[in-house]
Amino acid sequence: MDNQCTSCGCHGEAPSRVARSWRLYLPGVLSSCLLVGGMVLDALVDPGAMARLAWYALAYAPVGWPVLVESWRAFSRGDFFNEFSLMSVATFGAFLIGEYPEGVAVMLFYSVGELCQAGAVRRARRGINALLEARPDSASVVRDGETRRVPPSEVEVGETVEVVAGERVPLDGALQSGAAMFNAAALTGESLPRLVESGEEVLAGMIATEGVARITVSRPFERSAFARVLRMVEEAAERKAPAERFIHKFARVYTPVVVGLAALIVVLPWVVSLLSPGFVYSFAGWFHRGLVFLVISCPCALVISIPLGYFGGIGAASREGILFKGGNYLDAITRVDTVVLDKTGTLTRGVFEVTGVEPAAGISPDELLRVLASVEALSTHPIARAVTREAGRRGIALESPTSPREVAGRGMEALLGGRRVLAGNARLLEGEGIAFPPSKRLETEVLCAVDGAYAGRVSVADVPKEDAAGAIADLKRVGVRRVVMLSGDRADIVAKLAGQLGIEEAHGDLLPEGKVAHLERLKASAAGRVAFVGDGINDAPVLALSDVGMAMGGLGSDVAIETADVVIQTDQPGKIATAIRIGRRTRRIVIQNVVFAFGVKFIVLGLGAAGVANLWEAVFADVGVALLAILNASRMLAGGKKYTRDSSLERGIAGQIARFDSPCRT
Repeated sequence: MDNQCTSCGCHGEAPSRVARSWRLYLPGVLSSCLLVGGMVLDALVDPGAMARLAWYALAYAPVGWPVLVESWRAFSRGDFFNEFSLMSVATFGAFLIGEYPEGVAVMLFYSVGELCQAGAVRRARRGINALLEARPDSASVVRDGETRRVPPSEVEVGETVEVVAGERVPLDGALQSGAAMFNAAALTGESLPRLVESGEEVLAGMIATEGVARITVSRPFERSAFARVLRMVEEAAERKAPAERFIHKFARVYTPVVVGLAALIVVLPWVVSLLSPGFVYSFAGWFHRGLVFLVISCPCALVISIPLGYFGGIGAASREGILFKGGNYLDAITRVDTVVLDKTGTLTRGVFEVTGVEPAAGISPDELLRVLASVEALSTHPIARAVTREAGRRGIALESPTSPREVAGRGMEALLGGRRVLAGNARLLEGEGIAFPPSKRLETEVLCAVDGAYAGRVSVADVPKEDAAGAIADLKRVGVRRVVMLSGDRADIVAKLAGQLGIEEAHGDLLPEGKVAHLERLKASAAGRVAFVGDGINDAPVLALSDVGMAMGGLGSDVAIETADVVIQTDQPGKIATAIRIGRRTRRIVIQNVVFAFGVKFIVLGLGAAGVANLWEAVFADVGVALLAILNASRMLAGGKKYTRDSSLERGIAGQIARFDSPCRT
């Protein structure tokens, strides 16, 4: 019998999650109860030395044992100086001098900090886990006239799969059935369903919202868009940001130094007492100071909050439909001051649309479109499709032409209602000796002639995306100094689009090697990093060469997406500035944690060495800073203000981190 939860349909998963959560919190709860109980008993009665030791050892075990195990594992790998060894030495020392409650409290509050970190990570992973949970586990494939449920990996290219309303598309393919709506939120973050026309591509991970959709599979599952996204998300966590690597390098130096200083705090006064008989040396007192120093020195706030900050940044970006392939690229994008953009598919839709209809005298615009679209309906050329789409959008009924003939490189010829119609470029009409007025437009034009007389022209162009102009303005608002467009399209068309969007520098008629040459010059003259945004196979060289390569994930080619460091799943150029803001906000939070943690550490370390701070104050200084750093890092998971400016202090610290480490690209 199916053990399905009646409230959520989770098939028994909810109780197991509750059980896992309870097991996660049980050690802390048990240790807390035993610690409080022991302190109450200490205040009321004298239980005796052995009874106290046994009681507090029992309180120590649930939270201390995991740390001791980690310390031993690190020790066996030759890693003698780490946060776990510091915690173990400090708490054992507390027990040696009879400060049992303090020893338990160190481990208990460290455990609380770890739980807070785990909770923050779970929150950060929600946007990413939405992708992992959306992984299709089966597909309804049509074979021999029957529908069978099989794993997506067993479906071959060319086979047909069925997807019912509410079900996820298991593999990439072309829609066979009529136009249908699909929810693409898991892939792109779009809030509204996407209309997919018959014959257009449907991506794995989308959800059918109505009826039954039949899809012809175009890629195996391991090469699907959804599998590619999952692979990028899984790889992102493995790539460290410069600040993260800085902390790991720093810890290898920091830990033995503070252990040595703690030892000096104990040994140096003893040496002084030998040289100065008047100096009274108390081993217990100085050993206590050394322990306090060790507890304070644990770099918990840095070790926990810096990776959490970058992870939170990656999670926040994924909710915006932006996939960073690692924290190093999240850090690199904060230094971008030059953004280079491809034109087609990046700033434009990559689909031709009718931008103007100019009929000859005595012919209406709709009549011109009817004649042209009726003939162009026989062609599969993108320009021809743009004309037929415009006629359909205007509700113009088309005729069926006869005797069609395609003139290679020029256009179409057919009979429509007994009249000879020509539809094509200027060379087609010139070849027939038909006069037509010169054009003043830069767009591609389709000319029409009926029975040897010019009938009009239709202008077709790849139009800008809705947010293209706003995206350029937004880049300038976030402080990008230079925005450049590079394209293989005609220079005059590129210049016109650049003027429309507010781009001051644009270059056209470029082959891939031309784009590479321009990018190299830009990198040589740029004060900061250079980002390139593209979507095509021809963009792969410049994506790899740039400091930060960004690809459009929806329209982009597989090569571009695999080469890029950042993928914009929504295909919106406006997300470029959003990515920069998220990167800067992440860096600001990380730098705040570095400044705060080091500031408090150095102050309390001095107080501990002087004997002013006791072990309780050391516990709260260490764990308190870690908790506050975690809470600060968790702000990445909320919406809030998006930072566009950095303080001089943050810039200075960021510069020191950059000097300590290598450049961000790996």
